[in-house]
Amino acid sequence: MNDNYSFEKLSDTVWVCASEDHRFGTDAFLLTDFTAYKRNDLVCELGTGCGIISLIMSRENAPSKIYAVDIQENAIEQLKLGIEKSGLTNIEPVCADLKVLWDDAPLGRCSLVVCNPPYKAANAGIESALTSQRIARHEILCNIYDVCKAASKLLKFGGRLCMCNRPERLGDVISAMKEADIEPKLLRFVSNTPEQAPWLFLIEGKKGGKPYMKVAPQLYMQGEDGYSDEVKKIYRLTGEER
Repeated sequence: MNDNYSFEKLSDTVWVCASEDHRFGTDAFLLTDFTAYKRNDLVCELGTGCGIISLIMSRENAPSKIYAVDIQENAIEQLKLGIEKSGLTNIEPVCADLKVLWDDAPLGRCSLVVCNPPYKAANAGIESALTSQRIARHEILCNIYDVCKAASKLLKFGGRLCMCNRPERLGDVISAMKEADIEPKLLRFVSNTPEQAPWLFLIEGKKGGKPYMKVAPQLYMQGEDGYSDEVKKIYRLTGEER
């Protein structure tokens, strides 16, 4: 195994392989919980990176089939290492460009597509030195419209697309969803405390849905003693399972 790789434990049986190129953060856990995935879901994770969302889903009540897609071969190799160490059979790694998808892609069959996309538009802000991190953080190889178009091709009628992004990109995300015939249905903002502005939003859209969007109560990261109770549950720090 590459010396730059490390395995991090997600549960008693599930591990993720992380590296400097492909890591994960809080947003992956929040987004996975937000999806409210089910065992009978046919899932596709776009831009999987090290496969963190697919692997978190596989800790318990795992969907029977998850396609984990990334254009970067080194990301897919990391995911394969995590799958192998965890002994999982429900995740299918796919090295493909989401703009064209791949042969035998489950077009029109997915009940859930999930994506933690690049947050920054191309040429916006300071770009990371590592190519893999630039691709993950900036819209270099794909943008939010490409993600929504791909999701629309994969989703069956009534299927759901769940994403997260920075608040300043909310207008772009809603516009991209609607252009792809995915109607925004549920929005939730995340902030550290009630006094602070949100740093993230979680959004769910439905393929072919009718206009009507619910705004859920805000998720606060911090409580009186460290993490809030909800975040502790998401992180599995309370002993409670999903």
